[in-house]
Amino acid sequence: MKFKIGLIWRIVIAIALAVGLGLLVPEIHEGFAKGFVRFFATFNMIFGGFLNFVVPLIIIAFIAPGIAKLGKGSGKLLGLATVFAYISTITAGILAYLAATTLLPNFVGGVKDSIVGNTGRNPALTFFELEMTPIMGVMSALLLAFIFGIGMASIGSKSLLAVFDEFNVLIEKVISFVIIPLLPFHIFGIFLNMTYSGQVAKVLSVFAMVFIMIIGLHFIMLLIQYSIAGSISKRNPFSLMKTMAPAYMTAIGTQSSAATIPVTLRQARKAGVSERVSGFTIPLFATIHLSGSTITLISCSIGVMLMNGVPIEFTKFLPFILMLGVTMIAAPGVPGGAVIAAVGLLAKMLDFDETMIALMIALYMAQDSFGTATNVTGDGALAIVVDSFTKEEKGSNPKLE
Repeated sequence: MKFKIGLIWRIVIAIALAVGLGLLVPEIHEGFAKGFVRFFATFNMIFGGFLNFVVPLIIIAFIAPGIAKLGKGSGKLLGLATVFAYISTITAGILAYLAATTLLPNFVGGVKDSIVGNTGRNPALTFFELEMTPIMGVMSALLLAFIFGIGMASIGSKSLLAVFDEFNVLIEKVISFVIIPLLPFHIFGIFLNMTYSGQVAKVLSVFAMVFIMIIGLHFIMLLIQYSIAGSISKRNPFSLMKTMAPAYMTAIGTQSSAATIPVTLRQARKAGVSERVSGFTIPLFATIHLSGSTITLISCSIGVMLMNGVPIEFTKFLPFILMLGVTMIAAPGVPGGAVIAAVGLLAKMLDFDETMIALMIALYMAQDSFGTATNVTGDGALAIVVDSFTKEEKGSNPKLE
């Protein structure tokens, strides 16, 4: 039986090795340490350039077919499910913004201010520069994805959708077999450079604070979702949450909303959701409802911005949250798919550079399974709400389909 280390553990190992080597190697030989750090700085430059090049392709490959497939469904049922999922995702983002901007500034200072003061070393330079210009900008990719997605849905194009589905599979392969396997090395390089420059202690302390806050926000969001579902369906919200607990635990293990669908579906039906509604909404919510992932993304991004002394404004974050709710549609089933899909928005709307994006990915990946678990558990609450609304409408209109 082949033993496989999960992505989260590979990232944890990469960070631990980077911190250990970053502290140990300079004590042994300063010249070798500079070359070692510089080598990984060059790798990070190449990987970051490749990731920036792929981002517009990711946006088109995931959003266009995702929107097109939303055009298929059961009329009002599709509309209700989509609206509730989007409202829940946006609410989660705003909740995370309010909590992060209230709590994190008390614990996070500007890391960049202390680079020279700690060790006297500057971040390593690369051996050379290599430019990888994306074929289009992030906003152009988003507009193109919307045009194709809405267009395919309106004309019912099966042939064009098949092309985009294959393109989606191709880009998923790039993510699964190139980006995801190389991420631990990229994060290793970033943390090695930060350790060498004397920043890592502050960064890790921020990681711990952000992690604790996010887990708390996940449970608060679930309480909100199930309190609403319980009040509408006239059932005990804590009993409903207990029924959906197996889906939460399964998602922690699989790190995939799609892989957890069978368990989520079974538990939603045990919670009283009709077969018609659960069979339609649960698979749909697995791709469009990402409240847990949104909480993680917003909280992590604010943590990274505070570490780098970047000002945080709600007028800048609200458009980011609104776009995030759309950009993550049909994010790949691979672990960390949501943050990979959000990289373009982070760079375009929040001005993240490559180091900030790497920190963001590391922070997100460490909590990805908990965000996914919150997503799928929340799916059950939304399914209950949709089921209650459709029952009310059917009661008042027997001809409703």
